Amino acid sequence: MKQNGVILWLTGLSGAGKTTIAQQLENHLREQGYLVELLDGDAIRQNLSQGLSFTKEDRDINVRRVGYVANLLSRNGVIVIASLISPYRAVRDQLRHSTKNFVEIYVNAPIEVCEARDVKGLYAKARNGQIKYFTGIDDPYEEPLNPQITCYTDKETIDESVVKILHWLEKANQLPKLAAIPIPSRNEFQVM
Repeated sequence: MKQNGVILWLTGLSGAGKTTIAQQLENHLREQGYLVELLDGDAIRQNLSQGLSFTKEDRDINVRRVGYVANLLSRNGVIVIASLISPYRAVRDQLRHSTKNFVEIYVNAPIEVCEARDVKGLYAKARNGQIKYFTGIDDPYEEPLNPQITCYTDKETIDESVVKILHWLEKANQLPKLAAIPIPSRNEFQVM
């Protein structure tokens, strides 16, 4: 199947649902026969960016590295799903302007919801001072100003968020009409 590459950049707080949405989106696209690559923040930290700290400078380096890899893959026809906190707006905007077919997806959940979902206890450790530079606690998260898609994971199911992304991609002519996408009850799919 001939396909165009696209970078689906999921950004949001830890625990917002980025990885869960990314994995389900990846599975659905693979089932449809698309070439897909998932670049998840935790896996990237272990393999591509090992040794980087969580300072602003190192986080920006990490995001640029992932952006570079995503661009290489997407220009070769791969649908890239990048799931990273990527807390700083300026470096995300740099990627948007320096890559083709960049789609910013804001996975939005209030910090209280993210903390309640935190099975690793990272928020508690950050609040106790055991983890420094933790996004949302002692380091900022700069919300996207104009994301193409926003998934409100405190109000939507994972399926609804995935369907929202797939419908947006269809309407934006990033993907042809996909088979077996359930029609959601809400009409929130405006192409920006």
